[in-house]
Amino acid sequence: MKNLWQMNGGKHWPEFDWQQFWLLQQKWWRQGVNYFRLHVGAARMMRILLVLGIGAWLASGFYLINAGERGVVTRFLAYHRTVEPGAHWHWPFPIEQVTKVDVERQRFIEIGYRSSQGQPMPISNEARMLTRDENIVDLHLAIQYRIREPAEYLFSLQDPDSVLRSVAESVTRAVVGQQKMDYVLTEGRGEVVSRIEQELQQILDKYQSGIEVLGVSLQDVQPPEEVQQAFADAIKAREDRERLINEAQAYANEVLPKARGDAARIVAEAEAYQQAMLARAEGEADRFRTLLAEYRKQPQITRRRLAIETMEEVLTHTDSVLLSLGDNGKVVYLPIDKLKAQRQEPLPSIKSEKAEPESKQRAALNRIRPGRGGRS
Repeated sequence: MKNLWQMNGGKHWPEFDWQQFWLLQQKWWRQGVNYFRLHVGAARMMRILLVLGIGAWLASGFYLINAGERGVVTRFLAYHRTVEPGAHWHWPFPIEQVTKVDVERQRFIEIGYRSSQGQPMPISNEARMLTRDENIVDLHLAIQYRIREPAEYLFSLQDPDSVLRSVAESVTRAVVGQQKMDYVLTEGRGEVVSRIEQELQQILDKYQSGIEVLGVSLQDVQPPEEVQQAFADAIKAREDRERLINEAQAYANEVLPKARGDAARIVAEAEAYQQAMLARAEGEADRFRTLLAEYRKQPQITRRRLAIETMEEVLTHTDSVLLSLGDNGKVVYLPIDKLKAQRQEPLPSIKSEKAEPESKQRAALNRIRPGRGGRS
């Protein structure tokens, strides 16, 4: 017998000679058939072969479902049952067949691009989407999914992966078409992805596809390459506007409290001044009413007293006074400042005048009353 392992051109690992192997198999089969013909007999040999064949056929019905897999059993090409991981037996072919489906493996499809050697290759007819304001954006999505119901995945749709791609593209175009371009490119990314995932799962459940969407990832969204520079300028202008608004808001937050404090202080001072003026006016009014009552009782004395008080108030702010006495041309110098220094007693008040005799009041008036024709 020739050695089945031959060295291939002196290489370290030998190459199996399949042609020699099949020749040996045919030789062994012919020797076995001749042995049974000579020692067993044709009829008995056929019975033994039939029993061995049936046993081998029944033994082929044993199968093993690995962890993370499900076995879908069909009987006469129609769905019969789904089995869990473990060892099982089914009627061999052609009665029953088993299809193993991995339900834990996470699968991916890409919308708008294809990954090639770690680099995304854009697919323009998938990536370009029309927005509500009639602008175009290039959008790249990665959808992660797994098989939830193996029987539905195998029998409800002819090509579930192709259907998933078509539905995902359709849903993406519908969601993007309801939004404005600025919203999709800026703050609306999260909402767009969430709506795509939700509506995609609803349609797949309606189709009974047996697919569960695990997540939708927005890889990239940009305006078309032809207008990217103009759009970048618009974004920069928008960012500058937001920055200026924030700076103005910060300045307002700094200035407004101070202005409110100053306004409150001014209002408080005005209210205090108002109260003071009202109190002063009420006091002047009470004083006038008191003088009026005195004037009605003694008009002459009250009139002189008011004249004296007026002169007192005027002369209080004057350091010196020149007095002309009569027609003789004499001028008298009255040093008011020295009189202030001597702190002379003030003229009697209204109450004291009531108590003093009228003769003393007249004497006091005559001492400081200027003569006729006097000037100051």
